[in-house]
Amino acid sequence: MSSYFTKQRFGSRNVSRNRRFTGGRSSFYFKTTRRAGGWGESIDINKFIRKAVDPAVVKVDEIKHAFADFGFSPALSANLEKRNYPKPTPVQDQSIGYIIGGKDIIGLADTGTGKTAAFLLPLIDKVYRNKQEKVLIIAPTRELALQIDNELRAFAQDMRIYSAVCVGGMPIYAQIHSLRRSPNFVIGTPGRLKDLNLRHQIRFEQFKNIVLDEVDRMLDMGFVDEIRNILGQLPSPRQSLFFSATLPPRIKELVQQFLTRPVTVEVKTGETAANVEQDVVRVPNQGAKFQTLHDLLNKDELKKVLIFNETKHGVEKLTDELVRSGFRAESIHGNKRQSQRQRSLTLFREGSVNILVATDVAARGLDIRDITHVINYTVPQSFNDYIHRIGRTGRGASRGKALTFVGA
Repeated sequence: MSSYFTKQRFGSRNVSRNRRFTGGRSSFYFKTTRRAGGWGESIDINKFIRKAVDPAVVKVDEIKHAFADFGFSPALSANLEKRNYPKPTPVQDQSIGYIIGGKDIIGLADTGTGKTAAFLLPLIDKVYRNKQEKVLIIAPTRELALQIDNELRAFAQDMRIYSAVCVGGMPIYAQIHSLRRSPNFVIGTPGRLKDLNLRHQIRFEQFKNIVLDEVDRMLDMGFVDEIRNILGQLPSPRQSLFFSATLPPRIKELVQQFLTRPVTVEVKTGETAANVEQDVVRVPNQGAKFQTLHDLLNKDELKKVLIFNETKHGVEKLTDELVRSGFRAESIHGNKRQSQRQRSLTLFREGSVNILVATDVAARGLDIRDITHVINYTVPQSFNDYIHRIGRTGRGASRGKALTFVGA
């Protein structure tokens, strides 16, 4: 792939918002796309170039506990053993004891560090010991909500703990039916939970346990009013767990308003995943982009590839072009029905297709094994989005590669 990668460093200057790369039949911008939240930030191209770090020199937080130290019920301990969970990850190691102790938590950790189990395991144990406890988990996307539910069902197997998933893009009346069975866990996205509340199908005052997962992403997506409304209806006292990759001022405001003497647990592995090799692909003009991508995807080492494109239309167009060129590709974006999105994810996860083209709906929370490469066909809106995109590869002890298309 070296023929496509720059060997020249661009110095310390930032590329301005209006910097345009020209040439050929068209031109394209390094970052000029506008969203509801405003213009994307300028990002130094150097941040897209980084060699993977040898695992031997990566600082790893010391693990101080085994799962047996937390005093989980025999049923939950048996399920952990079935799933071959030998020891907690750093975020689990540092969070679980506080959650068992009833503390409010602010959990700051990079993607792929085991945040989901960090809050699920102690809450499953809490509910198992008292079936009157109810837990509300809010996630930014349908995919993450469904993934949390899958993890919950695996950890709580044969424990008579029930859940309902309430997300957009799926039949609301089926979700209403699930809620009427009074599940222990309700996992949902902010918009659908708001809708169900307005229909008087869910009462937030029943939940004495609240988890906000990927809080920063939910606020980026414009859900701050929905989150405030939900938090404002919760009972007091309660246990509140906020998990996020970052802690911007808007989250600090929510923390001050809704959490009680929270404990902050921070497990950060660095700006970007240490075991992801990162580089740029220099393209002279827009017309050459697809051919460059085509040539890359024909290389044997690109075995399982996640490609990010900025818009829903762009994702669908690129996927069609790839399929016409003989590649096995599927797409995922917000305009697809949930059943279509799940089908695409399943085909990609199981290897029936080896290319998934997506908007940033796939940038967070999705845990798909063995993604060898992440390709940013368009530059993300922010460096934080970039971190989450490339976090889909190089998960756990695996190595991965991230490639970002930029102008020549």
